[in-house]
Amino acid sequence: MRACSHVLAFVLTALAVAAQAHVPAAEAPPLVAVYGDVVHTMAGPPIEKGVVVIDGGKITLVGSALDIPVPPAARVVRGKIVTPGLIDAHTAVGLTGYLNQDQDQDQLDKGEPIQPELRAIDSYNPRERLIEWVRGFGITTIHTGHAPGALVSGQTMVAKTIGETLDDAVIVPAAMVAVTLGDDARPGDEKKSPGTRSKAVAMIRGEFVKTQDYLRKLGLGDPEKRPDRDLRREVFADVLRGKLPLLVTVNRATDIDAALRIAKEFGIRIVLDSAAEAYLADDRIKAAGVPVIIHPSMRRGGNGETENISFETTAMLRAKGIPVAMQSGFEGYVPKTRVALFEAAIAAANGLTMEQALATITSDAAAILGVADRVGSLRRGMDGDVAVFDGDPFEYTSHCTAVVIDGRVVSEEPR
Repeated sequence: MRACSHVLAFVLTALAVAAQAHVPAAEAPPLVAVYGDVVHTMAGPPIEKGVVVIDGGKITLVGSALDIPVPPAARVVRGKIVTPGLIDAHTAVGLTGYLNQDQDQDQLDKGEPIQPELRAIDSYNPRERLIEWVRGFGITTIHTGHAPGALVSGQTMVAKTIGETLDDAVIVPAAMVAVTLGDDARPGDEKKSPGTRSKAVAMIRGEFVKTQDYLRKLGLGDPEKRPDRDLRREVFADVLRGKLPLLVTVNRATDIDAALRIAKEFGIRIVLDSAAEAYLADDRIKAAGVPVIIHPSMRRGGNGETENISFETTAMLRAKGIPVAMQSGFEGYVPKTRVALFEAAIAAANGLTMEQALATITSDAAAILGVADRVGSLRRGMDGDVAVFDGDPFEYTSHCTAVVIDGRVVSEEPR
């Protein structure tokens, strides 16, 4: 009886915490004024003694607190450092859950090696506790979806870390198509494909050739000769048309080169993901005009494809003029996620300036994800997403003391 009471108490406590963790998006956002000793707008130089005014969910004024009058009715938030809401450029949060049990792990289906038709929006759970967890550290936007581990694992999406439903959260319902090249693309069964790097690349090339033929047939004048609807072909067609880029998870320089060859052959857009050995191919990446969502700084290396991983890769790529964003990545164990803020902090300690490191999780990340018109900087007309800190965001002893998303103060618990 006593054990049952303990279980009931635990369940009730968990439900109460979960109920507090999610912020409904239906209520009208109030007028909010966020003051900071330093405001990093990422659209210009930092502002000393600055203020960000948000009305109707959008930023209306940014500047010196001495020059901008704020109506008395505004809700006031104060901190030492104010930044745009932070962006995690690649994660599986919302598809992978904190329980680490089968029922909350929807980030990867290995039933087939190629499944571009799988959509992140059909698995995304905006009420997942891990979303609330990263939001508490200032993460307001995430690029999430199907994880690496299959040749083509599915589509990704961009969402805010707020809301009770998908419609409350989603910004971009279909952002990229997740592809993996290298050892992680192999199914682990020698009887299944792809068993080698050559086979993996050949399978990808074959899909695009088939899709080119599919598009040709769709253009035929005779409706009787047009092909039946094919979800897989439709997704690859969007890639060929330039509507969707491939998010190619690679680590070896040889696999990076293979990805660049595919992009050039078919005239498609790609974004490199992880890219542990990107510094060995930086000239070729630069020449191709391809951005990189770099591996988490603290990703474990030492063997396999990440044996040449480096804390300094982000700085080396940025020095070459290659657009770089930071990610938390995907973990196969509890708690299933890192925090992109901490990963950027390590990059700041290994060659990046504070502003450059901050850009990897704000303005540069937004540009790579194609959402720079809404998030990633503090300027008039942008979404009212702000993170507030009681010190340097990249110092371990600092805390995120407030988070504002779409003009709503969603967190004021120091974390």
